[in-house]
Order: sequence, then C-alpha cells, then structure tokens
Amino acid sequence: MKIALAYNLKPTSVPAWDDTYAEWDDLETIEAVRDALAADHEVVLVEADARVESRIVQAAPDLIFNMAEGWHGAWREAQLPALLEHLKIPFTGSSARTLALGLDKAATKRVLRQHGLPTPDGVVMHQPDQACDLSSFPLMVKPLYEGSSKGIWGESVVSNPVDLRRQVRRVLERYEQPALVETFLPGREFTVALLGNGVHVEVLPVVEIRFSALHREAVPIYSYEAKWLWDTPARPLDIFHCPAEIDAALAEQLAALCRRAFRALECRDWCRIDVRLDACGAPAILEMNPLPGILPHADSHSCFPQAAAQAGMTYTDLIRRVVALACERYELSG
Repeated sequence: MKIALAYNLKPTSVPAWDDTYAEWDDLETIEAVRDALAADHEVVLVEADARVESRIVQAAPDLIFNMAEGWHGAWREAQLPALLEHLKIPFTGSSARTLALGLDKAATKRVLRQHGLPTPDGVVMHQPDQACDLSSFPLMVKPLYEGSSKGIWGESVVSNPVDLRRQVRRVLERYEQPALVETFLPGREFTVALLGNGVHVEVLPVVEIRFSALHREAVPIYSYEAKWLWDTPARPLDIFHCPAEIDAALAEQLAALCRRAFRALECRDWCRIDVRLDACGAPAILEMNPLPGILPHADSHSCFPQAAAQAGMTYTDLIRRVVALACERYELSG
C-alpha cells in the first residue's frame, strides 16, 4: 500500500524558549515514523504547507498518515483533514470536526459536560478586566486554542486578581486569542493513551506526571518550561512514571472515564487524554489530544510511545496499529 506521511517540520532556527512551533515535529520524529511505515508500505513524504493539495494529488496515496498540525488559526489541526475529506482520501486519526473541537478547549469542555463527564469549571476571558465567575483561587490561565503546553508557564497558575489580569493580558497579547481560566486542581496528574474505534477502544498503561521531579520552587504543572526547556537529552527529567502506581479502583475509573470521553468527541484510531485529580481525589479531564505527539526515543519523554512500550509494543508496532485501525475503518486491505 502507498502511504503519504503528512507533517509540519519544526524550524531548527527557532530558539527553545520560543513556543511558536512547539506543536510541529522535528526531523527525527518524521524520519522515525517514515521508517516504521516503510517496514510494510511504500512511503512518500508530504509537507503540509500551502502546496499540500497538489503534492497529495500527485502522490496519489492509498492512505495518509496524518501528523500535520496545520498552519494558522483556531482550527488549524482540522485544515488538512478537511481537505482530505473533500478529496475523499483516507487518513489516519480523527475527523476534521473532532480535531477542530479538540483544539478549542472551551468547546471540548461543553461536549464533555453534555455527556456527564467531569472537567474543571472554566470561563473564557476576552479582556483582562472581564468579570470572572470562578469564586476561588488558585486558577489556571491558558490560551484557548493551543496545544503542546504552548502558553502554559509557571506563572499561568495565579493566586489573586492582579496576577489573573496579568496572565489573561499576556495570553491575549502573545497568542492573539481568548484565555481559558479554569479552577486549578491540586491532585495527581495522569495522561491516558487510547487506541481503537467505536466500542473497541483499548486503554494503554496509564502514565503519571510526577511533579516531584521538578525543582523545589516549580509550580506543579506540566508547563512549557518543564516539557521543552528543563527536560533535555543532556539533563532528562524523571517526570513520567508508567505504569502509574495507582490502585485498581482508580485505574478502572480512569479507563472508563477516558473511553467515554473518546466516544463523546467521536475520536478515531488514537487519542491521548490528560486527567487530574481534585482535592478529594476525583478525576477530571483537562484536555483531549486526538492528534497526539509521538517522539520516538525513550529519553524524549513522549507519553504515547511510553504507554505503548509498557503494553508490549515497539514504536513500529504502534505506527502499524494506527494504520491497521484506519484501514479497518475505510475497509482498505493494508
């Protein structure tokens, strides 16, 4: 089968502290996915830039392996899938609708609550001096339409109205989009990787984010600093623990919650879901990631491959599984 690997290549000239292209993939990841696909298929690389349509038409693939994060705007992750749906070309992962929904954190929260799923209370703020209906601090301030921890820094957790206004202003000015302000949950944090479709959704071993690995003064969140600045190959943070040390009851609760969320957003093939416990130990969904990151090496601390490894899968096995799930959906012979 001929597979086109669609991607956005992260510029190498951008300094690490600049989060503009944090969602895009580096060459090492693109080549790792290409090599995994090439074990079974003919592979062509397609950069998802302004010429992507002509490149795809020329390549004439049987399937697109979609890693593309899109170009600009609040629904950028949906841009390539929308084009592929228009061209009637099969692709891995979720639909344009689901990817657009997943990147809009407020819309995601509305859908989750419509399905009776817990998520922290939140309000969208368009102005720094806008009234905030959330009654108690601390609060979490983040951009409404970002992923990969973009716009989430240590200062994003605020404990008073002055800091709240300051962080909302920072989001408005830096990211040119509204801020989502949420109740900050003080408990443990987990990320849950899922593979499957419909009623057949497998929950991989749960990953815990251990904030004790951060320096003493750090706020206990998986911020941009923690993900991209402090955790380096030269000085890796021992921040992920998989499988998480949790009792059977919590494991079952997380699995059931995430399966329901997967179906509520109509995810396809794969998704990663971030969950945090409140002060009473009850889990709530922070974010949905229907286009999950898949950095190839263990020292890169990429949650989905780590969870897959604990489930007995190699990196190539994981990529094969996603392709197989997509082929099954489209009734393609892979």
